[in-house]
Amino acid sequence: MTKELVNRFLKYVSVDTQSCDGAQGCPSTQKQFDLARLLVQELTDMGMEDVEMDEHAYVYATLPANTSRKLPVVGFISHMDTSPDASGAGVHPRIISNYQGGDIVLDEKAGVVTTVERFPELNDHVGEDLIVTDGHTLLGADDKAGIAEIMQAMAYLKAHPEIEHGKIRVAFNPDEEIGLGAHLFDVEKFGCDWAYTMDGGEVGELEYENFNAASAKITIKGCNVHPGYARGKMRNACLMAHQFMGMLPATSIPAATDGYEGFYHLCGFQGTVDEAMLSYIVRDHDRTRFEQRKQTILAAAEVMNREYGEGTVVAEVADQYYNMKCQLEDKMHIIDIAQQAIVEACGVCKVVPIRGGTDGAQLSFKGLPCPNIFAGGLNFHGRHEFVPVQSMEKAMMTVVNICRLVAERG
Repeated sequence: MTKELVNRFLKYVSVDTQSCDGAQGCPSTQKQFDLARLLVQELTDMGMEDVEMDEHAYVYATLPANTSRKLPVVGFISHMDTSPDASGAGVHPRIISNYQGGDIVLDEKAGVVTTVERFPELNDHVGEDLIVTDGHTLLGADDKAGIAEIMQAMAYLKAHPEIEHGKIRVAFNPDEEIGLGAHLFDVEKFGCDWAYTMDGGEVGELEYENFNAASAKITIKGCNVHPGYARGKMRNACLMAHQFMGMLPATSIPAATDGYEGFYHLCGFQGTVDEAMLSYIVRDHDRTRFEQRKQTILAAAEVMNREYGEGTVVAEVADQYYNMKCQLEDKMHIIDIAQQAIVEACGVCKVVPIRGGTDGAQLSFKGLPCPNIFAGGLNFHGRHEFVPVQSMEKAMMTVVNICRLVAERG
């Protein structure tokens, strides 16, 4: 079982599926079809039913019920794309068997080292088998670990018909990393009472609270004249941009917050004397505070417009997704089943808030309740990403346990 699971994962990460923010069409990169076609073939060879891939690279399949009892239809979902933040081409993973602690040298010649000082979570996985990168690409555990775990769980259930289960649906989608994974997901076709995304991080974690999210684009118009004759005439848009930044709370940034604390994240700044543009993402778990944060941005623009003239600062704020908790509060059996399944597989379940979003958040608002379960990977989106094999095994068994528990509870 372990060897099959690892081999699946290594095969999937060898396929470059990096998505592209701002690209037209879905999927955002045609190479995501390469993994989609591979999964279709594997699902077919496995004997899954209703295997299909649509024109946008969404893959769906069914494991039929092995009982005549009427049971809820449950789904499991992972995304195929990897982050635009780091290359997903030419991934060369290596397995460190029985990791004994200490720093991990990824590329000695290039001086790329995953240090315990910078990544103390390594200490939690001493004695385990770690899959790491060669220091030049991301690994792709986000979310190819989730895909491998779901696939292996389906193979496990087929090999163990004594485990009673209802109809199980699986789906693999593109473009999660650019926030579009759920946009063309066919909830009606999927036909589930509820589902789980296998897209979390550390082993044992369960997430059903995520950020409310918005984007903010600030455009500032300046006035450029010859600097030698600028007195009373020049308005430097770059300096005005700094003024705008100073009007937002200095400690309400990602580097100074954690847990349920929200933030304003300045993720882009382009400017000349004549014009400057700021790009923010705005996040908060609490809906009231989220609305207040958006109003703070709009109010800062109003203050500057009163100082420099109407239209000098244009703030465009757009909601992206919302906290799925409000969609799940009256369906806590979905959470209870996942908690029990995780405890059986891991010994403990840690319910934590997502400091981000998942496809499950958007799917929950499309009528498919969909909390998020750990996939086991750590340090996503960069060269220091790694995943313990034992965490992947526990995630795979969590899927199996959920399928069994749904049948046991009826």
